[in-house]
Amino acid sequence: MTSQSRLAGLLREGRFVVTAELSSSDSADPEATWRQAEVLRGSVDAINCTDNTGAHVHMSSLAAAHLLVEKGIEPIMQLTVRDRNRLALQADLLGAAALGVRNLVLMSGDDVTAGDHPEARRIYDIDSMQLLEVAAAMRDRGTYLSGRKLEQAPTFFIGAVENPFAPPLEFRPLRLQKKVRAGADFIQTQLVFDVRLFAHFMAMVADLGLVGKVFIIPSIGIPRSARSAHFMREKVPGLHVPESLVARLERTPQARQAEEGVKIAVELVNAVREIPGVSGVHLIGIKWEEGVVQVAEAAGLLPRPTLSPLVSAGGRG
Repeated sequence: MTSQSRLAGLLREGRFVVTAELSSSDSADPEATWRQAEVLRGSVDAINCTDNTGAHVHMSSLAAAHLLVEKGIEPIMQLTVRDRNRLALQADLLGAAALGVRNLVLMSGDDVTAGDHPEARRIYDIDSMQLLEVAAAMRDRGTYLSGRKLEQAPTFFIGAVENPFAPPLEFRPLRLQKKVRAGADFIQTQLVFDVRLFAHFMAMVADLGLVGKVFIIPSIGIPRSARSAHFMREKVPGLHVPESLVARLERTPQARQAEEGVKIAVELVNAVREIPGVSGVHLIGIKWEEGVVQVAEAAGLLPRPTLSPLVSAGGRG
């Protein structure tokens, strides 16, 4: 069973990849998901389908990922341990593989107190590190967590997340190292607004010998207004937004703040691209797919490359 992961193939060819996050859908009509994804077609290499992001209920990441597969768009399915026990997690992993999903990002998930159902029961039957090990065992050994054999092993390209800005800063590269050992092939980071701090993180990652062992893809946010930047700075846990960036948007006339936000994102893309060990960027324009396309174009990331037919994608390379 060979993987069809274009993302894995491009990274192994040494291409600078571009991924993006799909706005979560609250519609039972698949056309709503397809319309949003269609805006990104051709501008990114793969699209993240989020899993109840912010602990707010939305369409399941498995369903959204399958809808993208149906339209020939490559998904990255996010999966959290917050809402499922180990049986449900493994069932969704195997089901995703059967539906053509090859790329995963496995994570803990925002706590329920951050969302619209704060009374919901947290599961956390296993943690995100263990989920990485489970997905890797299904892929590499063809077994469930129980040790029972699969009839056909999936061919996942396994991703995880990391926050370079959460204290203690010296611990974050060590945590990333544990995720690589658990099975992570690539890492998507927390939003990078402070390039200096991110470069320091990447230097520590390099000191651990991880460059070349894992593909690191920093997330770049596209602030649409001074208000949104201020909200991220004050209200989003674990996010570091310099005051100078907020002030820059506040000095910009309101009618031009979205345009200025695109310029800021382009500057960040160009800056992180110069840091050794960076393999691509993950563009996030919250409910603003058009902003992602504008940044990709302005940063010279288009057209996206084609994959060499000789590259074997998927699994651990």
